[in-house]
Amino acid sequence: MNAVVVGGGIVGLSSAYYLARAGVDVTLVEKGSLGTGSTARSAGGIRSQFSTAVNVRLSVASREVWDAFEAEFGVDMAYRKSGYLFVARTDETAARFRENVAMQNDLGVDSEYLDPADARERCPGLVADRFVAATYNAEDGFADPNLAVQGYAEAGREAGVEIRTGTAVTDVLTDGDAVVGVETHDGRLDAGFVVNAAGAWAGQVGAMAGVDLPISPRRRQIAVVEPSRSLAEDVPLTIDLDTGSYFRPERDGAALVGGQFDGEDPAVDPDAYSESMDIEWAATAVERAADYASYFDGDSRIRRGWAGLYAVTPDHHPVVEETVPGLITAAGFSGHGFQHAPATGQVVAELCVDGEASLVDLSRLASDRFDEGEEVVERNVA
Repeated sequence: MNAVVVGGGIVGLSSAYYLARAGVDVTLVEKGSLGTGSTARSAGGIRSQFSTAVNVRLSVASREVWDAFEAEFGVDMAYRKSGYLFVARTDETAARFRENVAMQNDLGVDSEYLDPADARERCPGLVADRFVAATYNAEDGFADPNLAVQGYAEAGREAGVEIRTGTAVTDVLTDGDAVVGVETHDGRLDAGFVVNAAGAWAGQVGAMAGVDLPISPRRRQIAVVEPSRSLAEDVPLTIDLDTGSYFRPERDGAALVGGQFDGEDPAVDPDAYSESMDIEWAATAVERAADYASYFDGDSRIRRGWAGLYAVTPDHHPVVEETVPGLITAAGFSGHGFQHAPATGQVVAELCVDGEASLVDLSRLASDRFDEGEEVVERNVA
């Protein structure tokens, strides 16, 4: 059996690695360099605090890999478990938090429901009177996505994956209803399976196969900020869910600050969007963070920043399935692709080799959920 994986981000590399480990002859094609799409511009979060069971299960399965990553792949990806803290301003959000924690606990995740005073103990700079409740998980944290890419790429090569960078897919080849390969600038590649792990470009790849995927590229920004009050390295990644603002400690006393605040969130051209941070957005991001965290104020200095892409679906869940015979889709993670890449790569291999996934139940991630009105929205997003 042979497969072509389209996309050299963390999801594509994970898929290629686990396919090769399962005995599949794998070629991975990436039109740029490895990890230079959405992966390199990620905040690197790894968490289990999601609002739907399928995302929690993807997290649990992925965390087994992340916890053992250095031992298995020989790369220290700077994985820091400083925790995640979600804070709620409204009783409605707090009620959802209670439900989320109960569901997470049932699935073996040790999340906690906290009152504001306890939340301030986890995050000493939190302005607790802004909030009515919080959730916390000490095992959540973040890592360096670029180092994770290196680990998967090297392990993939050692397992036999042929990685072709600078190789753009120009068409997806079909025979009747089945996908049988791809055309690239360097020629045709026949395959028993084509894996669409193209992230923000996944809709374009799907269209080449005559498939309409509801995956939209959306621009997101991150600012590197010098806070007015130092953040200890064990301060959790803190998300004000009702406003969409978040921050976390970064190296050398800096903080990463982000969030999506504009009601308008148009799709962008993934090949022609600004990768630079908007200074007005950055000022707003720091102002929003200063409203609920004493680490920031008018004297906080914006060092630099960048913009990247989320591949967003209407319900903020990915599409992971065999969309048509021979075409495996693994895209649309809506900002969670990095952290869910290990589990995704394993289920992609299962779909190709076994014809079905056993690691995680993928029934909620089939693309026909949008046509049938069966989508369940993931609410713990920022």
